Amino acid sequence: MKPLAAAKPNTFAFETSAVVKATGFREYDARWWFGHPASDKEPEINLIGIQHLGMGIGTLIQRLGAGPDIVVGHDFRSYSLAIKLALVSGLQAAGARVKDIGLALSPMAYFAQFALDAPSVAMVTASHNENGWTGVKMGAARPLTFGPDEMNALKDIVLGGDFDLAGGGSYSFVPDFRDRYVADLVDGVRIGRKLKVVAACGNGTAGAFAPEVLKRIGCEMVELDCELDHSFPRYNPNPEDMKMLHAIRDEVLRTGADVGFGFDGDGDRCGVVDNEGNEIFADKVGVMLARDISSEHPGSRFVVDVKSTGLFKTDAALKANGAETDYWKTGHSHIKRRVKELDAIAGFEKSGHFFFNPPIGRGYDDGLVTAIAICHMLDRNPQKTMADLYRDLPHTFGSPTMSPHCADEEKYGIVDEIVASLQELSKGGGEFAGQPIADLVTVNGVRVTNEDGTWGLIRASSNKPELVVVVESPVSDERKRQMFEALDAVLRKHPQVGEYNQTL
Repeated sequence: MKPLAAAKPNTFAFETSAVVKATGFREYDARWWFGHPASDKEPEINLIGIQHLGMGIGTLIQRLGAGPDIVVGHDFRSYSLAIKLALVSGLQAAGARVKDIGLALSPMAYFAQFALDAPSVAMVTASHNENGWTGVKMGAARPLTFGPDEMNALKDIVLGGDFDLAGGGSYSFVPDFRDRYVADLVDGVRIGRKLKVVAACGNGTAGAFAPEVLKRIGCEMVELDCELDHSFPRYNPNPEDMKMLHAIRDEVLRTGADVGFGFDGDGDRCGVVDNEGNEIFADKVGVMLARDISSEHPGSRFVVDVKSTGLFKTDAALKANGAETDYWKTGHSHIKRRVKELDAIAGFEKSGHFFFNPPIGRGYDDGLVTAIAICHMLDRNPQKTMADLYRDLPHTFGSPTMSPHCADEEKYGIVDEIVASLQELSKGGGEFAGQPIADLVTVNGVRVTNEDGTWGLIRASSNKPELVVVVESPVSDERKRQMFEALDAVLRKHPQVGEYNQTL
């Protein structure tokens, strides 16, 4: 099956042929523009295309030896139920035994894989994307989700029409599964400290879950935009969106709350604002949680992505607790897989995807588990506020994520050349950014660290025609700038690298 070029929604071809734009198959999941009445943008997928996607997923899980049982769920968008039913019809055609949990968060679907003993999952969600987008998060080896290999295989199956349509599929709806998921989250959890908590959900699906869960563990709740509304009237449910963060800040300050949580559209991420209204970037939240967890579980191992702060290696409190940290590839699928491989107690990605293994979680990303872990941290530090715990971290001088343009066809080759040149420099004992190189991490681009802890990263973006540049220094703003200038000088040797989206 070859995908059609995007067709007008009311044309005969659009209603009778599969439309599946190839670019919708991302590195870790799938997302397409399905269409919106207020937009002239042409759809990238239609319901027949979704049906083909279901046939592709059903085919792939059987070939992976993970079939035929699969959990499906959907988020709260006006069209998500229709998307899910089209997906289900395709799954059944490929012989899948579908267990439908209804309206759900992505982590609720991941939980269902364990609770319903189903190896595979297909969760219909576009997460925090604007209304009009749809997508599917998939996995076939709990608690993992698809990575690049599985996504490429799925893409080839769907676009090539290489389906195994054995038939024999089935469908069952699982009633009241939301209650089962919520009960599991709160089982045995009780916060002794009186905490006032703002839960902001951006009118996304998490609004049907977060307030109840936090209330049941003992928090005094302040609900912000928790009514489900798929038009997202105030802002998209994205805890990296400044509109959402500012709304949380204002409500925390207005109500005198101890902490503010912001949940994304499908509930697998949690943003944090402290009691003084300060946004705490996810990697710093990770350091705070790592301190707390390693104090309870000395010798803990953690996994973080290469964009994250160097404090995971240099923080004295983590060292005193015997904590070890592995820097790994950016991307929630990569971090989740690495946490499982190393049997780490937790993994933290700078985007806000946090993964907790037993005894805290089951290895998948759940924003509510993150919020509960933060409440536990506050409960174990009754004399300190969230802002106090944040101030306890050593100060660092960090940059935003800077992204110079670089064509998809060029970016990986350029990064490979830069990696090779820095490896040669390091072997020869040369200096970079004014100091000897103390460490090189090359699992995802190159992260170069000086003897004073100042570091810089260059990697290729996973989903945009860009490179990614991040720098941080524990010493001074001047050292941070010195590292950036050294990285930029390396990049300027390649004329294919364009301007930055932002800089220091």
